[in-house]
Amino acid sequence: MGWNDAVRYETIPAELFIRNRQNLRGLLRPHSMVILHANDIFPTNADGVLDFKQNSDLFYLTGVDQEETTLVLMPDAMDLSEREVLFVKETSELLAIWEGQKLTREQARAVSGIERVEWSSTFEAHLHRWVPLVEHVYLVTNEHLRAHIAVETRNARFIQQCQARYPLHRYERLAPLMHRLRVLKDPVEIGLIQKACDITGAGFRRLLGYIKPGVGEWEIEAELLHEFVRRGSRGFAYAPIIGSGKNACVLHYVDNDQVCQDGDLVLLDVAAEYAGWNSDLTRTVPVNGRFSKRQRAVYDAVLRVLRAANAILRPGTTPRDYQQQVLEIMERELVGLRLFTAQEARDQGAAKGLVKKYFMHGISHSLGLDVHDVTPPHEPFAEGMVFTIEPGIYIPEEGFGIRLENDVWLGKDQNIDLMAGIPIEAEEIELAMSQRI
Repeated sequence: MGWNDAVRYETIPAELFIRNRQNLRGLLRPHSMVILHANDIFPTNADGVLDFKQNSDLFYLTGVDQEETTLVLMPDAMDLSEREVLFVKETSELLAIWEGQKLTREQARAVSGIERVEWSSTFEAHLHRWVPLVEHVYLVTNEHLRAHIAVETRNARFIQQCQARYPLHRYERLAPLMHRLRVLKDPVEIGLIQKACDITGAGFRRLLGYIKPGVGEWEIEAELLHEFVRRGSRGFAYAPIIGSGKNACVLHYVDNDQVCQDGDLVLLDVAAEYAGWNSDLTRTVPVNGRFSKRQRAVYDAVLRVLRAANAILRPGTTPRDYQQQVLEIMERELVGLRLFTAQEARDQGAAKGLVKKYFMHGISHSLGLDVHDVTPPHEPFAEGMVFTIEPGIYIPEEGFGIRLENDVWLGKDQNIDLMAGIPIEAEEIELAMSQRI
């Protein structure tokens, strides 16, 4: 990723990354060093590679979206120029021809707000001189609760190398500190997430004029990608889920290879990224433009749960209490839909097995630089966090599932719905679909 990508997005003020580093410094032990590397570029087959995805913690602290980048922080260094140093890949004529120009020192300085910028090739020599000056070394690991790590990362390799080379230092976990910082969103971040939400909304409105019987799920995906990219996004924030009919009951359905049939619903869990920050939307719409009576009853039940959850998802509530309260609300809705009786609900016990038969996933997750963003486990919600709210009811025996999802910013007095302008009422959706050409 090179400097020219900046024209695609609004310029992110370097002050954001300066503030982020200042906040991190306040959490470090005395006489500490932080070392954080960029992600690798991962291979596919032959000479192919995957698109580069920057390490989110490094991007949060520097704004640099380029491979072979390293950040070193030493807040207590006697030499002021050594308190924060950014290492970036040195460009060359060959690189410029094949991949495009890499960041110059001046450009890296402007993006990050870090005064001292060195070439990555000099990192090892600098490190060997600096490590004896500190007692604690903070290194990064992926400690996301949902992480499944099958491939060794650049940071993981460095942990082994660093501990082998300097075995008597005290090694510290950077992840808990970054989780604590990243879960509270800066107003600049909120603006970027809002932009991603707005682009997502434009894509959804485009679909309301496009979806009809006979359209392929893959064609819907193509319409969205066109709209997202032309508005400045790099594309989908995550693999799009476009599930019509019974496909909507598969939570992570990503094949998107079936034709939408008259009378079916199509579940759209689709969203755009913007400048590295993400949105996350789900809507479920009737393929022919009109909900059946049963579909509408289930749809309205899901929407009521979403709105009830929004009232509970407030600063001070714990994730466990929040999920449990939502399950109680969902239970009443499922009884109202006659999916089981009130007596069966009373008999099912605290595990809520009957509820989880039809609503088997969590109600919310944090959102930011990662779609399932980092969150300190079990801590109460706090002002400044951004979460999704995504209830769903899935009825395979009836051939459909419905999920709705909006992104909200937890404010002091009330939540701010970042997707408030995106149609969600059944009447809104039917009206928009009736006006399609």
